[in-house]
Amino acid sequence: MNTQTMERPNHKVIFFIIFTTFLNMVGLTLIIPLAPFLVARYVGDSNNIGLTVGWLTSAYAICQFIAAPGLGAFSDRFGRRPIMLLCLLGSAGGYLLLGIGGSLWVLFLGRIIDGLTGANGAILNAYIADIVPPTERGKYFGWLGAVGAISVILGPTVGGFMAKLGYQLPFFAASGVLFINLLLGFFFMPESLPKEKRTASINLVRLNPISTVKDILTMPQLRWLLVAIFLTTLSFIAISANISLFAKDSLNWDTTTVGTLFSVFGVSSLVAQAVVLPWLIKHLGTLKVTIVGLIFAIISFLLMSLVAVVASPLLMYIAFILLAIGEGLISPSLLDLITRATDARSQGKVLGGNQSLQSLANMAGPLYVGGVYDNVGHAAPYLSGAGMLLLSLGALILALPALKRSEADKATDSVITAPVVALQNDV
Repeated sequence: MNTQTMERPNHKVIFFIIFTTFLNMVGLTLIIPLAPFLVARYVGDSNNIGLTVGWLTSAYAICQFIAAPGLGAFSDRFGRRPIMLLCLLGSAGGYLLLGIGGSLWVLFLGRIIDGLTGANGAILNAYIADIVPPTERGKYFGWLGAVGAISVILGPTVGGFMAKLGYQLPFFAASGVLFINLLLGFFFMPESLPKEKRTASINLVRLNPISTVKDILTMPQLRWLLVAIFLTTLSFIAISANISLFAKDSLNWDTTTVGTLFSVFGVSSLVAQAVVLPWLIKHLGTLKVTIVGLIFAIISFLLMSLVAVVASPLLMYIAFILLAIGEGLISPSLLDLITRATDARSQGKVLGGNQSLQSLANMAGPLYVGGVYDNVGHAAPYLSGAGMLLLSLGALILALPALKRSEADKATDSVITAPVVALQNDV
């Protein structure tokens, strides 16, 4: 599809994508305050609850790593719509099992099913790439990121409130809403990938997450971009995996105060992605916006490492606001750059591989952060995180030549194919 003549996406379709993104993130964060209480019902030894909760959380990330490339490949072959609907059905079933419970293996089965089918972020991003002109993708990815920020605020809050009426209720509610969303998708989500742009067949190698990740890392226009995404994801893990313990040890904060900190982060990220990002992309371009975001994030990590020394709550809040702005600029912009460097037939595969890389970071990050925090020092996760972000900035610079060649090749192809398309239309 010629990006110059690509029509603006249908409002109903955009609503469905935004609503699905919202439910994805709410469902992911819904379990955070509830998991210890659910697990405690089925684990006799209280000393094993933390480890079991950890495995329950990791099971989701592991399954996403396994499933994301396959889901992306299937969407390249059969279209985005049927795979997306299948994912919604699986997630609804996974949450239903969490609500039913009855034993520990049922909880794990629910998280496994949701992990395998919940890796639909790659399909949603591929759908956006199918229907939105390249020049506007950064704006739409920013909107989705802003929705994710709202979800991070609301998910634990809604889950904790509903749990007062029963720990199973939030999961039954999530399952019901996802089923309604499935119906919305069935009626309002048209197919975005034309048959002529689909892959002719699926090589079984593409279903192997390791092979897929290896394959996309060999693509010169994507290699360093994907390295940058992996490093930024790995550095940001320090926030979700360690910040509560860090705040407790350094500032003597309780869970309520840490929750307030995350609310500030969510609001700042929402403003950054919904308001600041579109304006900056328009005036600076996607690449420069990514660099600005990395600089903000590096400064925030350095400030957080200082909190271990000076124990300043104000410094912690400033660092978190800067981090929210930085993350809000980085993630949508890197995603925009990846979709620009990928052809229509490979969007699902590449974005699925990208999601697997992020899942790898989500699996390895908590172990790395916990190890350096205990054995090196409380500031170590944040100092090393700043170092990883510097490496990510270096990877982005290394990606520049290949990105410029890719853009030049696409421009050449557009010039060559335009007369042919016009001739075919005339015939």
